Amino acid sequence: MSVFEKLNSINVNGHTEQKNGLTYLSWAWAWAEIKKAFPDAIYTIYENANGWNYHTDGKTCWVKTGVTIEGLEHIEYLPVMDFKNKSIPFENVTSTDVNKAIQRSLTKACARHGLGLYIYAGEDLPEEEQEQINTAKAKIDAKDAKNLEAVLKAKDVNIPKLLENYKVKALTDLTNAQYAGIMEKLNGA
Repeated sequence: MSVFEKLNSINVNGHTEQKNGLTYLSWAWAWAEIKKAFPDAIYTIYENANGWNYHTDGKTCWVKTGVTIEGLEHIEYLPVMDFKNKSIPFENVTSTDVNKAIQRSLTKACARHGLGLYIYAGEDLPEEEQEQINTAKAKIDAKDAKNLEAVLKAKDVNIPKLLENYKVKALTDLTNAQYAGIMEKLNGA
């Protein structure tokens, strides 16, 4: 499993919070998960030529951070913003504003490696988990129904009773998850 696949499969929903209609992932939790999975991971906060931990064009400010895992660095730039996600004018920026931007930028750099990336895509669950749910809810197709019917008949299973137990009218009304469960029981029996 690649770094991206491993991190992208982690469900981060229990570690997020909502602010102004946006979902934020706890930077501390994100970094802890990165380090648990990849102890050699490092992050970098890039300084400007003056040694400041932010960059400016004299009008606004931004931060630049990077997260390196197994030799691959993903860099994230993030404006220093207020609570409305609007850039703060340079003359009003505080060290607290810069610190918050750094933490958010690091979290986004972690997401570029896969951790919580689905949040930024506007999704509710990691891709793999969502696919499992969609597969579990999907009805089996006619081919699977015929296959199941053949197996049930070969094992001398009472099909009407099975349908009654699952509260469906036909084999094609079974979900993929139900089908998989039945097949598993039949093959194990």
